[in-house]
Amino acid sequence: MLAIARQRMLGQSFKKILPAVSVLRSYSSAAKQITVREALNSALDEEMSADPKVFLMGEEVGEYQGAYKITKGLLEKYGPERVLDTPITEAGFTGIGVGAAYYGLKPVVEFMTFNFSMQAIDHIINSAAKSNYMSAGQISVPIVFRGPNGAAAGVGAQHSQCYAAWYASCPGLKVLSPYNSEDARGLLKAAIRDPDPVVFLENELLYGESFPVSDEVLDSSFCLPVGKAKIEREGKDVTITAFSKMVGYALKAAELLEKDGIYAEVINLRSIRPLDRSTINASVRKTNRLITVEEGFPQHGVGAEICASVVEESFSYLDAPVERIAGADVPMPYAANLERMAVPQVEDVVRAAKRACYRSVPLAATA
Repeated sequence: MLAIARQRMLGQSFKKILPAVSVLRSYSSAAKQITVREALNSALDEEMSADPKVFLMGEEVGEYQGAYKITKGLLEKYGPERVLDTPITEAGFTGIGVGAAYYGLKPVVEFMTFNFSMQAIDHIINSAAKSNYMSAGQISVPIVFRGPNGAAAGVGAQHSQCYAAWYASCPGLKVLSPYNSEDARGLLKAAIRDPDPVVFLENELLYGESFPVSDEVLDSSFCLPVGKAKIEREGKDVTITAFSKMVGYALKAAELLEKDGIYAEVINLRSIRPLDRSTINASVRKTNRLITVEEGFPQHGVGAEICASVVEESFSYLDAPVERIAGADVPMPYAANLERMAVPQVEDVVRAAKRACYRSVPLAATA
């Protein structure tokens, strides 16, 4: 099967990379720890239990229990009428999902990777995103498109692209991107309950990561607001915005910067569209500096939009040029050494923050 072949190919790379990712957890007071995978699975389970209109569809979501086991146990519990295995035809099953949403059902469509959503982008943009506006509000499209987005490990250019900026540029869509287990659980519940189409961008390398969660997060009524960022770490010297896996990198960078007397404020965006501009600008007005971090391409990226917002609304508060840390402006290389160079690293964030705080060593001094 497609997922089996893909998982075998990724197996060795995961073993090398996951230990490094594990140090990037954001700890808070909590009763227990659950993985991002468990958080997503429990959110799907609870929403399907609460609302019979919710159903799942996608490649291998049923019998195989999901390519990444996000839908584990749901076919057995809810049956094949609500957990539908589809052929390998994203354009086909996405169109079916949008049609079901037109009639009041609440499909959750899984893409094995968001790179494959390109096969279905006409339905996502023209059929789902625009229908409410074009019908003067008469047609709602309560559908969720979810799956792993961005770089994984050793899967090459056609399986590694970040589509956050692509989908966030389109009116009519909401775009969410969780970092930890609390985000995954609360944001997925919000997405399923939302009356509009939601693009839900997960990260493959975070599925197996455990994060602490409170009893409140584990409650079946828990839900996070769409369009609201979270300040993961407070600081006074520089603002760092990030989403998905890059939040962990930003938090690690903040720890290293603190050793040098730089106190960074880290903002977990959570929602890419709508973007929480007020939280970002309030932070910049306090710290007077901004670093944006994302895995995607630099041109026309999420960071570019954040920089534009700050320049438009908080320019007079800036004490240093804003900096964007992003992926390299090339298709993702396959070789591991080149792959590492193509995506942001913790040290890139640290260097940018030091430049913004005028703590970096001038090049002339190192000659």
